[in-house]
Amino acid sequence: MKDSYATPKWLIDLFEGWFDPCPLNENPTINGLEIEWAKRTYVNPPYSSPLKWVEKAILESKKGKLIVMLLRVDTSTKWFAKLIEAKAHILWVNGRLSFIDPYGDNAETTPCNFPSMLVILNEVKK
Repeated sequence: MKDSYATPKWLIDLFEGWFDPCPLNENPTINGLEIEWAKRTYVNPPYSSPLKWVEKAILESKKGKLIVMLLRVDTSTKWFAKLIEAKAHILWVNGRLSFIDPYGDNAETTPCNFPSMLVILNEVKK
């Protein structure tokens, strides 16, 4: 699976108005890993290299921000261990998602060959 797939519309609608530091077709002059994220941020990072996005999400959540990430389920990775250590809440997606291929004909959807999860990071400031 390539990294250039858009979040399914029904899911992106849930996060309408949220900041997205990793948008599809992003402006190449803006690096979402180097900028400040908003109070409510939704991230569908490149699945080939989620570690740096997970680390950034954890850092931003420690500032009192609500971060939601769409990730593939892979409990054997370093980035998953970091999420568990950060006390992330995990919502398992029932079934397999179908992503929108923006480069396909008529915005065709492509089913994943792996399960997905929503990860919620929300460290409450004391």
